[in-house]
Amino acid sequence: MEYYAEVAAGLPRHLRHFIDGEFVASPGSFAKLSPIDGRELSRVAEADAEAVDAAVQAARRAQRGPWREFTTAQRAAALHRIADGIQQRFDEFVAAEVADTGRPIAQARELDIARGIANFRTFADLVSTAHSECFESVGADGTQLLNYVTRKPLGVVGVISPWNLPLLLLTWKVAPALAMGNSVVAKPSEEAPTSATLLAEVMRDSGLPNGVFNLVHGHGPGAAGEWLTRHPDIDAITFTGESRTGSTIMKAVADGVKNISFELGGKNAAIVFADADFDAAVEGVLRSSFTNAGQVCMCTERVYVERPIFERFVAALKARTEALRIGSPYVPGVTTGPMISAAHRDKVLGYLRLAVEEGATVVTGGDVPRFGDACDNGAFVQPTIWTGLPDSARCVNEEVFGPVCHIAPFDAEDEVVARVNHSNYGLAASVWTTHLARGHRVAQRIETGIVWVNAWYARDLRTPFGGTKLSGFGREGGRHSMDFYSELTNICVRVA
Repeated sequence: MEYYAEVAAGLPRHLRHFIDGEFVASPGSFAKLSPIDGRELSRVAEADAEAVDAAVQAARRAQRGPWREFTTAQRAAALHRIADGIQQRFDEFVAAEVADTGRPIAQARELDIARGIANFRTFADLVSTAHSECFESVGADGTQLLNYVTRKPLGVVGVISPWNLPLLLLTWKVAPALAMGNSVVAKPSEEAPTSATLLAEVMRDSGLPNGVFNLVHGHGPGAAGEWLTRHPDIDAITFTGESRTGSTIMKAVADGVKNISFELGGKNAAIVFADADFDAAVEGVLRSSFTNAGQVCMCTERVYVERPIFERFVAALKARTEALRIGSPYVPGVTTGPMISAAHRDKVLGYLRLAVEEGATVVTGGDVPRFGDACDNGAFVQPTIWTGLPDSARCVNEEVFGPVCHIAPFDAEDEVVARVNHSNYGLAASVWTTHLARGHRVAQRIETGIVWVNAWYARDLRTPFGGTKLSGFGREGGRHSMDFYSELTNICVRVA
């Protein structure tokens, strides 16, 4: 634990943009504060409109330069070099994620950085083995027609990534964009800028042509994020974040009819049937509700438990939740970190107060923990379980994005499916049952982009990922990412 604190102490303290192969500063900057103890971690360059334009123009030049001549094999090799570069600096990336977000070190090692590396390797391999479509047919005049499909890069892709899984979700977008031959202008969240800066260093050292990858730091409305989405030379936008922000971006790109892919918010549900493996279901819901202090778009905030095991399940989840250890990730045994910022903590605390006003029974949690040390200046919230709210309650319908879940009983399969689907969101759900037919049947009836049966957050990177309703649209992963990040052209040849 002390080792990563020492590595974090050596991270850059002045984070700059990366434009056209060089790190550049801006006249303005802002402070990145630690969510663990509130101290200033770094000063981050604040991009102005000129910096955003310079990044976009550098990316546009790269599309006309040597990058366009890279073969598929050369692009795949470049992605593998980037993965190697992250691997070689593994501990620095771990330290950056932990410092910026306060997440447990084990999570950063086993999930965030490992998946960032896997994203580059996966899309390098996918693009190397991809195949196209080819159809033979006969025209009206009896001549043979040969139709085949080619892929071309979209051009310049704007990547706007969130703070909750900074490197993982940034690389999830950058890797397939580069694999398909696009150039990128990335804007990480202002709340988690450090690992993106380290990634820019890896890009610089990987041998990519200048301008293929560009990075601008800054905020959203009236700042770098808005200028990026409105820039006329951006060909596509991919965004992960709040549904409200996604709606704003959608309006901004409408006049240009740009390609967009959105992975937005969720109010995800878990269904626990009475025949479930009880211990596995408790552990699964504990993990899905409180991983990363609930700050994962796929976390469970609504839990529906079949009535015969309801009281037992509530008691068991309460005991397991109270066994979680909250605090600094640099302290051995800590399982749960802070909210990303004081502002986000205050938002979550507002929902904790609202739940009580709406009539919730607080099973456990519901307050701010006290440590008696520097962590009292951090952004911590107790993992919280509620019961007793009606389905109409705001806390059952609005995304909190914190360490909370509400548990409600149900009596019948049709009833619980209807209650799960009665939501403005449709990102993810999980079903816990040992009845195989029921697991398949219920999963097919749930209106979400992904459903887990007796699991949570298990991912094959070749499969489609995305949501419905306010949770976004479009799918990423495997060939679905390749489809989004490329322009498909059908070529029809009349064979004389």
